[in-house]
Amino acid sequence: MRTPFGFLVAGLLVLAQAPSAQPVFTGAEIFPPEEFAARRARVMEQIGDAVAILQGTTERPGEQPFRQSNQFFYLTGACEPRAIVTIDGRTRRTTLFLQPFNERRENRMFGPGLHPGEEAVKMTGVDAVLPRDQFSSAIAALARDGRTIYTPFRPEVLGEASSGDPRALWRATKDDPWDGRVSREEAFIAKLKAAASRSAIRDLDPIVDALRTTKSPREIAVIREATRIAGLAIIEAMRDARPGLREYELQADAEFVFKKHGAYGASYFALIATGTNTFYSHYNKNTAMLQDGELVQFDYAPDYKYYQSDVTRVFPVNGTFNPRQRELYTIYLRLYRALMTSIRAHASPRDIIRDAVVKMDAVMASFAFTDEKIKTAASAFVDRFRTSTASSLGHAVGMEVHDVGRPSPTLEPGQVFTIEPALQLPDEHIGIRLEDMILITDAGYENLSTFVPIEIDAIEATMRERGRQEK
Repeated sequence: MRTPFGFLVAGLLVLAQAPSAQPVFTGAEIFPPEEFAARRARVMEQIGDAVAILQGTTERPGEQPFRQSNQFFYLTGACEPRAIVTIDGRTRRTTLFLQPFNERRENRMFGPGLHPGEEAVKMTGVDAVLPRDQFSSAIAALARDGRTIYTPFRPEVLGEASSGDPRALWRATKDDPWDGRVSREEAFIAKLKAAASRSAIRDLDPIVDALRTTKSPREIAVIREATRIAGLAIIEAMRDARPGLREYELQADAEFVFKKHGAYGASYFALIATGTNTFYSHYNKNTAMLQDGELVQFDYAPDYKYYQSDVTRVFPVNGTFNPRQRELYTIYLRLYRALMTSIRAHASPRDIIRDAVVKMDAVMASFAFTDEKIKTAASAFVDRFRTSTASSLGHAVGMEVHDVGRPSPTLEPGQVFTIEPALQLPDEHIGIRLEDMILITDAGYENLSTFVPIEIDAIEATMRERGRQEK
């Protein structure tokens, strides 16, 4: 039986997961030092005689747990604020500069941190860990030689964002006549130019982005777990969904699952839409009440150990697809599967889409439509693929939910991305969209989110199970 007491307990459990309770994993708890060393070695190969310099992010304002910026973490695994690293292509040495031991912070407030010395060298696998105030001497030596310096130009990403988000924010901030601040990266570049005026300053981001495009086996293992957590969150939301709840109550289910399984937080804001809210691809107000006879579109995933996931499912508020919803969902799922089953390694997205359209045409020819609007919408869906000139099937996923790197001409093993085509009934303001995590393998592809219910019978069976808010 669904009781108010159950709601209260669930609410208290979610409230207990305050921001300060977020798990903060260090690099050594996620990957061994050799993983980061291999990445730095590939950077050294790219920069030749130059040196790469990166600054880590700062402390968070207020009582927010620390999270390192993605580019800095990717190359060092060091999770300390205001860290700086030099990666020297000539000497093949990496030097990390950290703030000194702080007795108050480490002995009385937050516990031990990482600071200069041999213990930090052992934990990070770099060649030396020096006090941050010695970075000035390192820059002075570079200035004398006039060596080229590579550093990130793009604003840092700290989670729950993709690279375009902070870039747009800082562009707007800089252009604001009543603000005008520049990003930390712009300020850092200016200081590097002032300290090493004979050195050319070049953008490191394209080099690191290219490395991040193909995931290592260890990265794939973390992404797999992030996807598992996302799927568990969706399953919990399915179990709890019913008329009278608010969209944010399903969001609370997901956030409990995220924290229960060690996620730092969310990959992106919750996209939980019911009714006509499903028409908007990034609806995120999450305040509407779930109504009997409507569908829920649930798109929410965790930020887990610096890696993301992105899975979407659609399910009926009352636990049962009505005949019209069943027809809409069934034709969409068959067309969606036509795309997914066309994916293969070493093929271009356009070739895959071309093959998928052949399958979609066969699906359309054999499907027994009873609703003309649904047939028209499905035909428009197929036609969009028929005329598509897209260079990708969806968006890459990695340390960011819309991950960095240019789409490659062909799909290659180690790439991870989503497919999420939308089918809409515009005059009814209704949309339907599924999304799965795809890993390209030597054999073709693996759907990392295949365990998340997607067939109508499986969804309805899951929704008959008791949810956390009912217990």
